[in-house]
Amino acid sequence: MADAVFKTVFAGPHASIQDGGRRGLMRFGVPASGPMDRKSFALANLALGKDADAAGIEISMGGLVLDCVSGATTLAIAGGGFIVERDGARLGSWSTLPIRAGQKLTIRPGPWGSWTYLAFAGKLTATQWLGSAATHALSGFGGGKLTTGQEITITDAIQHSDAITAIACPIWARPRQHLHVVLGPQDRYFSAAALQALLTEPFYLTSAYDRMGLRLRGPSLAPDAALSIPSEAILRGSVQVSGDGVPTVLLSDHQTTGGYPKIATVLADDLDGFVQLRTNDAVAFKAITAPQAVQLARTRAAAIATVYAKVRDLAGR
Repeated sequence: MADAVFKTVFAGPHASIQDGGRRGLMRFGVPASGPMDRKSFALANLALGKDADAAGIEISMGGLVLDCVSGATTLAIAGGGFIVERDGARLGSWSTLPIRAGQKLTIRPGPWGSWTYLAFAGKLTATQWLGSAATHALSGFGGGKLTTGQEITITDAIQHSDAITAIACPIWARPRQHLHVVLGPQDRYFSAAALQALLTEPFYLTSAYDRMGLRLRGPSLAPDAALSIPSEAILRGSVQVSGDGVPTVLLSDHQTTGGYPKIATVLADDLDGFVQLRTNDAVAFKAITAPQAVQLARTRAAAIATVYAKVRDLAGR
C-alpha cells in the first residue's frame, strides 16, 4: 500500500475534516463537533469497510474540487443528493468509485440536501485536538477547514476495484420536515398560545445557519418570563428561544452551556434529516412524551443498525 495525495483546487465554505466527534468533553466546555448528518457520514465510511467514526471530509453546498496528484484509492460519497464528477463525467452521489493520479473529483450541490461526505479507503492524515480530528468551525481546532491549495494525504491508500458501485440511499437519509420533540426543559416559561404555535404552525429555515445552529422563521415564541434563568448544560437538538421570540435549533458545534429558555428538544435521530433541508424549507414539530421518544429512538436505532450491517457486509472488507 502507498499514499494517495490530493490537492484542493477549490473548497467552499464549511468544507472541513470531521470524524465521529469529540465525545465526553462537554462537561469541560468542549463542543462535541463531528458531522452534521451523522448517519450519512457513518455510511460513507462503512461502504469502504472502515470504522463508522473514521475521519473524512464534510462538504457544504459550497462544494469541493480535488485533484489526485499521486497514488490511487477508492472514495465513498454519501449524504445529500449532490452532483459528483470525475474528470467531467457525471456520476451519482451515494457511491464508491476509484480515483488515481491525474484525475479530478468535483462535488457540487444537486437536487436535494445541504451536506455530503467524502470517505477514503486509507487513513486521512489530519491534525488531532483532544483525541479527535473533528473540526470545531469557530476555533478551527481539529483537522481544520479545507482551503484552496491545501494538500490532503491518504496513508495506506487502497484501490478496491475499478468499478463504480452504488450505495443504497435509505429513505431516512432524505431531508426531514416533520420533527419529533419533547417539550422542555423550560416550556413553563412559554404561554399556552406559544406552545400551540410551536406545534401547529409551520416554521421555515433561514440563511442564519452554521454548524452551531439554525434560526427559524415563523410565529413569535417570546417567553413570558424574564430571560434570567441560570446558565445550564444544553444539547444538540435543543430549541432555544431568544428574547425576540425567534427559535434556534442547536447543531454539531453548539455551545455547551446557555441561559436562553429551551422550549423543546428535537429527537436526535430527526436531526440528521433536518440538516439536509435548505433555506426556506418548512418544518413542523410534533410533541411526544419522553417515554415515547425513548421507544422511538430504540426502534429506529435497531433499523439503522440493520442498514449499517448490510452496508458493511456488502463492502466485504
